[in-house]
Amino acid sequence: MRDVKRLNILGQPVDALTFDRALTLATELAQDHEKTSYIVAVNPEKIMTARRSKLVSDFLHNADLAIPDGIGVVAAARLLYGEKLERVAGADLMQELCRVSGSYGLKLFLYGSKEEVNASAAKKLKERFPDVDIVGRQDGYLPEDEYGTLVERINASGADVLFLALGSPMQENWMNRYGASLKVGVCMGIGGTLDTIAGAVKRAPLGWQKARLEWLYRLLRQPSRFWRQRKIFIFASWIVFLKLTGYGRRRKSTPL
Repeated sequence: MRDVKRLNILGQPVDALTFDRALTLATELAQDHEKTSYIVAVNPEKIMTARRSKLVSDFLHNADLAIPDGIGVVAAARLLYGEKLERVAGADLMQELCRVSGSYGLKLFLYGSKEEVNASAAKKLKERFPDVDIVGRQDGYLPEDEYGTLVERINASGADVLFLALGSPMQENWMNRYGASLKVGVCMGIGGTLDTIAGAVKRAPLGWQKARLEWLYRLLRQPSRFWRQRKIFIFASWIVFLKLTGYGRRRKSTPL
């Protein structure tokens, strides 16, 4: 992990690494149960949330991997530091972990989303990746007084990877509160990924993904997201301002 460079984007961490490197590190962390490691997907929305939430900000800084999930953070890294990052979409990394899990003997647990979505996603993952071993799952509507029992179930399942699909900042709050009691190798927040796997929410077509316009596709399909996605425009404004003032060139990235 020492060879991974960590950048500062508006006060929040983003790791400079390729998709393949992120996958390799994720599988290594999943096999190490001495402590639970955390993988967080960093995008403009999460950075702006972290600027207002000390809890989320602290969690990002303590994450073992802070992958550059959004094209906005990739562009920011290039503008501020001249770093050419490769986008590591959390949804793609999650599914690649599922694909290779059989080769590493990794066991997976799915927590979050609606029951029908969670069940459908588990079924489709097994169809897509026959070697995947999903040892447990739980929808995201469990009463809070049953969280302790859930942690016991996760630990008893022998899971190496816990995929947490509660959305941000709820999933960061949950990991911050219960992470110390987990015995999994890796806990990874995956937001609405189960919804896209199950087909409940349609992901942007490949052309939009390649053009790095997934955020615009989602906004056009769901105009109600504008209030939430306004953070992207605020983020972009800050990055342009810092670029014009030469801020990035005066800052140094640091290794993990």
